[in-house]
Amino acid sequence: MRIVAFVLSCFAAAVAAQPPVPAFELLTKPPRGLPAMPESPTTAPTAAMFALGQRLFADPILSVDRTVSCQSCHLPEHAFASPEPRPQGVQGRRAKTHAPALINRGYGTTMRWDGRTPTLEAFVLQPIADPDEMGHTVPNALTALRGDRDYAAAFAAVFADGITERNLAAALATFVRGIVVADAPVDRLHKGDPSALTVEQRAGLWVFESKGACWRCHSAPLFTDDRFHATGVGVVGGEALPGRSAVTGDPADRGRFKTPTLRAIKLSSPYMHDGSLRTLADVVEFYARGGNAHGNLDPAIKPLELTEADKRNLVAFLESL
Repeated sequence: MRIVAFVLSCFAAAVAAQPPVPAFELLTKPPRGLPAMPESPTTAPTAAMFALGQRLFADPILSVDRTVSCQSCHLPEHAFASPEPRPQGVQGRRAKTHAPALINRGYGTTMRWDGRTPTLEAFVLQPIADPDEMGHTVPNALTALRGDRDYAAAFAAVFADGITERNLAAALATFVRGIVVADAPVDRLHKGDPSALTVEQRAGLWVFESKGACWRCHSAPLFTDDRFHATGVGVVGGEALPGRSAVTGDPADRGRFKTPTLRAIKLSSPYMHDGSLRTLADVVEFYARGGNAHGNLDPAIKPLELTEADKRNLVAFLESL
């Protein structure tokens, strides 16, 4: 594996005091707790490509009025998620869904809450042309980059053919692929350190793996199955939003949304595809009562017999991730 990455060990704990200063590394083996990441399907990453992608990610030059960047909606201090239920795009518009954490996305098999985007390279370009996000077009964004001397030089230094759609996607995807969160206390526990988790966190892990059954969808080591489930989030009057069915056309997929990772979950509130749950305690209460009823509710979603102590301990464990 050759991935240029942020390595955010103990990310959630680190930002309890202040946002971390990520370490830049060229990874030749997976961080503790994670498997080998699939290689980029298009371009072998380099440190220079990663740095260019990081610069582009934070630069509003890609939006139509140069007011919104990728980082406007995916803030590093919020686990590269948005602190708003629906983040603001250009001209005061709002994204249709919550901007989720861009954590360990290099492991993903599909992108977006409804899975409509097959690759990370395709995903990183879509906000540019979304009228509610950056409101531009990719060709016009490329024109803006070509008109900037510094970017022209930076792309020429990384890519033989300079500024192209493929190279813009490669740079941005290399940066996002490099947002890696690993080496949490639970990873150290699994490596044989019994003191890695507190008493409360270990009790929460037991709830997670037993009567909470959270592992069914949030399976280790990525703490997501990267699949789609109908939990009842966003149900109004017993009717679920389209979710995955908007992509597949299958009524059985109505209300199904992608399982988000729980890595760095302490930082990425609000939660769910609509940002409707503000705290982890809210999320635990939602599942403890069995979600929101509708005709396509996942059969695994049902009321849980959790005590108040179980709920507190489960939150403590989730925060440790």
